[in-house]
Amino acid sequence: MTKLNNSGFLVISLDFELLWGIFDKVDWRNKKEYFENTKEVIPQILQLFQEYGIHATWATVGMLFNRGWNQWKSNYPKVIPYYKNEKLNPYEYGTSIVSPSTEEFCFAPDLIKQINSTHGQELATHTYSHYYCKEEGQKLKMFKSDLQVAVKLSKTFGIELKSLVFPRNQFNEEYVKICEELGIENIRTNPSNWYWNNPEQDTLSQKIFRSGDAYFGFHDKSYNLKDLKANSNAVIHQKASRMLRPFSSNRMLEFFKLRRIKEEISHSAKHKKIYHLWWHPHNFGEFPKESLNQLETILKHYQYCNKKYDFESLTMAELGNRAKYL
Repeated sequence: MTKLNNSGFLVISLDFELLWGIFDKVDWRNKKEYFENTKEVIPQILQLFQEYGIHATWATVGMLFNRGWNQWKSNYPKVIPYYKNEKLNPYEYGTSIVSPSTEEFCFAPDLIKQINSTHGQELATHTYSHYYCKEEGQKLKMFKSDLQVAVKLSKTFGIELKSLVFPRNQFNEEYVKICEELGIENIRTNPSNWYWNNPEQDTLSQKIFRSGDAYFGFHDKSYNLKDLKANSNAVIHQKASRMLRPFSSNRMLEFFKLRRIKEEISHSAKHKKIYHLWWHPHNFGEFPKESLNQLETILKHYQYCNKKYDFESLTMAELGNRAKYL
């Protein structure tokens, strides 16, 4: 058997959501250009990934697979999710905005096909409805019903889902068994730092420490391949390392942010560790040009580490397969 490279890995995952990820926080009428930019920037991200040899996982909200509101209505799960916070209900929200003018912000089957046909890209799931696994009111049977629709709809695109990212990082260990039953082999979990615990609470102190850590933190968030094997069961838990925060006009903060990510990539490459970087494509919607330039800077640094240390780019599914061979 060919010996596998275990010289350290960069894993990139993107939470592809469009309006379904933030509908409870924004008025879509004020975000038209934002989402138009997001849909335009995705092919450019794919182009950069191809240029720099990047394999990436696109954790996609299942509702985006629909071609329009009529198909969306026909793909309701058997059990609709219930949240005590009614603002989180995507079915009530979707029903309230049904219109030809909103379809471009809620559905993206052509982009999904483009991602799936691009070399090295993995289509994963972000649940069907951007399901919140730790919100009050929802139950395990609702999650299962939701995920079943995501799996079924993905198969119509020729996609077998192998990886999952919990929306808003609401990782719930109790729900992993359902993932396993439906063929999911890999899930993204949160960093072990206290300010990533219970992200659904999102306290002020958590926000402050997460923000500060993006620029000035000292915690090593990389980890070893053997840690995946040691901590895994049938579903492999892959910890996120760093979120690529949206571009801001503060040059000083942007300098520190990029320096931190590049230093972490270098550290992981030198020590043969795993570094998992993630973001939402819509994070590029406000400053698309500047965001793409930053991404290219990061990918150039990856390319340098790839050549110097044999550091490799993998999808979540590919990393999971490496862990199985330990």
